[in-house]
This record gives sequence, C-alpha cells and structure tokens, in this order.
Amino acid sequence: MYETEFWQLIDETREAADGDPDEHADLLVDRLAGLTPDDVVDFARLFEVRFRRAYRWDLWGAAYLLLGGASDDSFDFFRCWLIGRGREVFEGALHDPDNLAELVPDFDEEEDGDAEDLGYAADEAYEQLTGQSLPDLDVPEPDEPEGRALDFEDNAVMADRFPRLWDRYGG
Repeated sequence: MYETEFWQLIDETREAADGDPDEHADLLVDRLAGLTPDDVVDFARLFEVRFRRAYRWDLWGAAYLLLGGASDDSFDFFRCWLIGRGREVFEGALHDPDNLAELVPDFDEEEDGDAEDLGYAADEAYEQLTGQSLPDLDVPEPDEPEGRALDFEDNAVMADRFPRLWDRYGG
C-alpha cells in the first residue's frame, strides 16, 4: 500500500461516517478487512509512522488549547483524530499547529479531538483476517516529544506560540 492509498482510505471512510470518529473507525476496520493481510500491515505501518511524527511538543500545546487540557492519553487520541482528518489537516498541523484554527474552524471539544479507535482499526482488521495479532511494525518509538517543551499552563507562552488558537480557545 502506498501513501496515496492510505490517505484515500482515511478520507473515504471519514466522509462515509460523516465525521463521526467511532463510525469512522468501524468503517475503516470493514474496509481494511477486505484487503490482504500484507496491505493491512502496510496501512498500520503508515498510520504508526504518522502517529509518531505527530509526537511533538508544539502539537501537544495546540491539542491542549483545543481540548481545554491534554493528558498523555488524550494527546494520543488527539493524534489519531488528527490523522483521521486527512492529509491536508494532518500535514498543515505539522507544518504549524496554529494552523488548526483555520484547518478545523468548527472544532467542538465535546465531539472532536478524540479518535482512539482509529488507532486500533488495523489491529482489528488484521485479527479478523488472520486470527492473529498484528506483527511488530518496527517503527521506532521516541522517548520524548520532538521539539522544545512548552509550559502549557503559562498563558503568555501559549498566546505567543499559538495566537490564532489562543484567540479562539485560550484563557
């Protein structure tokens, strides 16, 4: 599976789910279960690489503002949600997390920002296909988020780093 196919699966299933993260995950599992086990492993690896790429302090700060706080787990679920929003949103947020103010202008912290089940879609599909657990993907896991740590509780730091998000979601 190539990156283009990966994003196409993400987009098609999100659109079919009308943006609902739980339905999105269910539809993605169904679509993946129709592929070969090797394709599911490829999808899982592509997902995991993007999940790890998004493990950054600046993106965590943006999630903190959007969600009104972000623990380790909620930041993981946010990164799954971010991938689920598609390539344009994902890459735009990685380029500059403050872009999320325009990339997801209708963000609702009650309904958005948490797509934990998307992170397990490939695992579920692979198990359905083979009866076994997904093999190790050999994607290195960083010890710490990339970049310089931010003090999420310092309003001046957050307002300076994320001016557009701060205007919408800040203190």
